Amino acid sequence: MKVLVTGGSGFLGSMLCYCLADAGYEIILLDSDIFDGENKIKNCRFYFGDWANKKLLSKIFEENPGIEITIHCAEKSSVAMSIEHPYEFYSLNVVKSMELFRNLCDLGCRKLIFSSSAGMYDDLPGYMATELSPIKPRSPFTRSKYMTELILRDFCNAYGLRCIALRYFNPIGADPKGRTGPDAGVNNLLRSLFDIIQGKSREFVITGNDWMTRDNTCIRDYIHIYDAAQANIKAIENFDHAFSQKNSHTDLNFIALNIGSGVDVTVREFIYAFENVTGEKIPITFGPRRPGDIGGSYANINLAKRAIHWEPKLSVEEAILDYIKWEELKARFYENSVN
Repeated sequence: MKVLVTGGSGFLGSMLCYCLADAGYEIILLDSDIFDGENKIKNCRFYFGDWANKKLLSKIFEENPGIEITIHCAEKSSVAMSIEHPYEFYSLNVVKSMELFRNLCDLGCRKLIFSSSAGMYDDLPGYMATELSPIKPRSPFTRSKYMTELILRDFCNAYGLRCIALRYFNPIGADPKGRTGPDAGVNNLLRSLFDIIQGKSREFVITGNDWMTRDNTCIRDYIHIYDAAQANIKAIENFDHAFSQKNSHTDLNFIALNIGSGVDVTVREFIYAFENVTGEKIPITFGPRRPGDIGGSYANINLAKRAIHWEPKLSVEEAILDYIKWEELKARFYENSVN
């Protein structure tokens, strides 16, 4: 089967492309960023350019007949940056995505997997989010994801598009096989802790230690990036099955699924896990809550298990270890290239 992937050079997208190749799919990768992994991934053909451009998309579909499904990963994904630059986020994540969806419909590709965000959920009693939990996005980034889901629901109702939206919680780690991982632009808790053991910063500031959780720090759901990519494979394999499940979570042609570990982990607990994996002690201090912060959330993944037969396999500790290995691999590569 041929699969079109937009944004395949990013953190999730590159991991996804390797997983698709491992599973025997033909990959047509479209991105407006330079991608140097085309020759490393078997059965992959790379197109550089604007993924919403109809002329380019028409060329891709003409040169690659038989594309059955599109996975849309292209996005801007920084919450902090979206607050400073909302125009860029709404322009790319919403407006250009809408153009992509219209062009795909015109080209006859009506199966779509959309990379969405669990950051749209409201603060929840007990912190566990189902797909029916209240929505309250708090940043331009999460609002852009929610708005795009609303657009997709309308497109699915009007144009015969069918879409599975995967609401990711907190992807971390790197490819267990060492082929790809986060670049310097991915800034999350794991990178912040790694910077401390590398001597790039002195301590980690926990923003808020007065939350109503078991240790007063925020609840998060950290999922290994490999498991997140595998959710896309399962969504392809079980696409029709997902829409055969009659329940209150599913529109006629649109379904949203939580993609997380299903395990609630506090910030303190994550730091302890990092210390256990690395053998390093992390100096911590506490700061005020950030504007718009919530106590956190973690995923109820029962619907994903039923609809696409997916569930995560790898632990937080394995994600930390794979990330450390990736950073060490990059450092050795840089050292060898300099020498």
